[in-house]
Amino acid sequence: MAKRFAPCPPSAARTPPLPAQNALPPRLLGLIRGFTLLELLVVLAIIAFASAGVGFALRDDTTARLERDALRLGALLEAARAQAQVTGVPVRWRVSAQGFLFDPEPAVSANEAPPRQWLDADTRAQVERLPGTVTGGALQTGEDSLLLGPDAIIAPQAVTLFANGQPQQRVRLATDGVRPFAVQAGTP
Repeated sequence: MAKRFAPCPPSAARTPPLPAQNALPPRLLGLIRGFTLLELLVVLAIIAFASAGVGFALRDDTTARLERDALRLGALLEAARAQAQVTGVPVRWRVSAQGFLFDPEPAVSANEAPPRQWLDADTRAQVERLPGTVTGGALQTGEDSLLLGPDAIIAPQAVTLFANGQPQQRVRLATDGVRPFAVQAGTP
């Protein structure tokens, strides 16, 4: 059994049908056509340039990554320096192929390993030989290293961090022997 629906009653709210396109005046025809291909391409180009600009503005550059590694290394060196003062045993920091090493290893909790790698895999380090000082303090070795403690005042020491892919980007971390290690402003 088929259901029958009653026809809709005529209503005054109905919209009249649109007249044929040829019946519209020519000045109204230009308003209805829409956008040209050229206009759409210009809008897409503007959106592409704006997106690229935002992408470049948000990009983490090499210097910022080096500074982040330098700040972390400064904190680790100061922690090792404090450990050396408390225990009376000097701590040596050395550059390794994978990152860096502390000898002896810093005291950490049983469930975590001491940090040995850079935050950015492209980071490399080079210990600077400062004029008038012996690198490594009183203990002379053939390798570049920093000697931390056990005395409160140590020899002035510095290390330069650089990106392996962009060696011209450098950040210097240094101490005068009294103050803590700090990233120095205006480093080359």
